[in-house]
Amino acid sequence: MKKTAKWKGVLVGIALVLTLAGCSGNGNNTASGAGKSNGTYPEKPIVVVAPSGPGGGWDRTARTFSKVMAESKLLDKTMTVENKPGGGGTVFIASYATQDVKNDYKLFTGSPPVLINNLKKEGNSPFGHKDTTPLAQLTKDYGSIVVRSDSKYNDLPALLEDLEEDPTSVTFAGGSGPGSMYHLVSILPAYKSGIDHKSIKYVSYDGTGEAMTALLGGNAGAIATDASSVIEYVKAGKVKVLAVAAPERIEGELSDVPTMKELGIDAEFMIWRGIFGPKEMSEEALSFWDDKIQQMVETEEWKKSMESAGWESDYKNSNDFKLFLDEQSNQIAELLHALDMAK
Repeated sequence: MKKTAKWKGVLVGIALVLTLAGCSGNGNNTASGAGKSNGTYPEKPIVVVAPSGPGGGWDRTARTFSKVMAESKLLDKTMTVENKPGGGGTVFIASYATQDVKNDYKLFTGSPPVLINNLKKEGNSPFGHKDTTPLAQLTKDYGSIVVRSDSKYNDLPALLEDLEEDPTSVTFAGGSGPGSMYHLVSILPAYKSGIDHKSIKYVSYDGTGEAMTALLGGNAGAIATDASSVIEYVKAGKVKVLAVAAPERIEGELSDVPTMKELGIDAEFMIWRGIFGPKEMSEEALSFWDDKIQQMVETEEWKKSMESAGWESDYKNSNDFKLFLDEQSNQIAELLHALDMAK
C-alpha cells in the first residue's frame, strides 16, 4: 500500500507540473507548434535546460555548450541555460515530452539517466530518449570504483575477493538513487565476476560531492562515480581509483589506473553526455544543429573547455547518437534485470 501511495503521489506531482506549465502564459507551451521555425531558424533566443541543480554534469555540459557556441560565433542568437531539477530528470522530461513537442527553441542536456529512468521499475519515467530528438553526443566519461587513500584495498580484485566472501562487507556510496547510473556502476564488476551483486550495500546521496564526503568521512568503503569527477581528489592524495570501466586506459591523471578488462572483468560503462531536442523538431532546426555542433567540436574553444573540465570529447551526430542510445539501452536493461529493478 505504501508503494502504491508513493506512486500516486509522483503522478499527482507530475500532473501538477504539467498543469502549471500549460497555464504559465510564458509562450513556452508549444504542443501546437508555436515554437517551430518559419524558414529562417533560429529567429529568437535558444534555451538549454539542465534537468538538475547547478554544478552537476548536466549543468556543466549545458553551460559549456552555450559558452563555446557564443565564443566560437557559431550562433548569432542568445543562448541561456535554465536549471529544472526534480526526480533525477523525470519531472522535466515529463513536461518536455508533452508540452514542448515541437519547440525548436528549447534543448536539454542528458546522460544515461535519460535511459535508466525510463527502464527501471521503481520511480520510473514513462518518457525516454525516443520521446525526444537526440541531436549529438558531446563527451564521454567512464564509471570508476574509488576508495580512500588509506583504504586497505589497493586494487579491485582485492575488494572483489572480500565481496565474494561477504557481499555486505563493503558499503558503496553513489550520487544517485537505487537503480540509478552510479548504483549500476557499483554492482557491475561484482555482477560480471559472478558475485552476489544483489546483496551489495549501496547508499545513495544527492550528488557525487555528497557521496565523496561520505567516503572521506568513513561512512562508506567505496564509491562509484564518473572518472573525471575524482581527478581533483586524486591530485590532493585523498583517494585511490581502483579501476575504470573503460575499453582502454584513460589518459592524463588516471593513466596508471587499470581498466576492468585488464583485470579480467568483462565490463564497460560509458557515461556520455549529449544534447537533445523535442520529438517533433523541424527538419530545418535538426539540420542546423547537426551542422553547427559538428563545427563546434572542432573549435579550439571546445578543445580548451574539454581539457579544463577533464572531459574527453566524443562527438556523434544525430543518427549515430540514436543508434548508440538504442545499444546502451540494452546494456542498462540487462543490469536492471540483474538487480530485479527492471520494469
